[in-house]
Amino acid sequence: MAQFAVIGLGRFGVTACLELSKQGHTVCAADISESTVNHYADQLSFTVVVDASDETQLARLDLPSCQAVLVAIGENIEASILCVLHLKNLGVKQIWVKACTKSHHQILSKLGVDRIIHPEEEMGVRVAQALNYPMVNQYFPLNQSTFIVELGIDLQLSGRKIGWLLKERNSDIKPLTLRRDDYFNTELTNDTELRHGDSLVLLGSKTYLTKLAKRFRAL
Repeated sequence: MAQFAVIGLGRFGVTACLELSKQGHTVCAADISESTVNHYADQLSFTVVVDASDETQLARLDLPSCQAVLVAIGENIEASILCVLHLKNLGVKQIWVKACTKSHHQILSKLGVDRIIHPEEEMGVRVAQALNYPMVNQYFPLNQSTFIVELGIDLQLSGRKIGWLLKERNSDIKPLTLRRDDYFNTELTNDTELRHGDSLVLLGSKTYLTKLAKRFRAL
């Protein structure tokens, strides 16, 4: 498994640490607050007190050996920016950073970080999408126009066939798999019947998938 580091143990940083640990990865969890580090010491494999604005302290952590470093520092934008500069100087391969403001985002873009994250905005978008399209369990963008989505099959769709569901089907849409309990069916045809509780995974254009979701809501 891979090795990661998370700098900043607020709610966002801790959640990332715990999830990476669940997936079997080694995580170095760092924060400037000794009380915060001590609080999570029993839950995380390796915790350390560090001032992320001090390059000398960061250098002791051997961060270049990590697959990626997530800078999850909260409202202290200056510390976040200094941390990124130091990580660049140390030769860290992948740097992901939580941005607090638009100005912070712009500075991080200029610094060339690998990914800028806006947790509240991204979660807000996902919640809005879930409210607007409750049949969509999960979605993953491949680019701005193409998505993979997992549709939950409810009672209204139970008994329908994929051919009916995708009656507007064209080259922009492709059913990838149908999950029923613990079984995944990848040999799908127009006659494959859907049942309540199934999950259907589709690959398609955003335009088509939006039309499909709107048709579901009209049922």
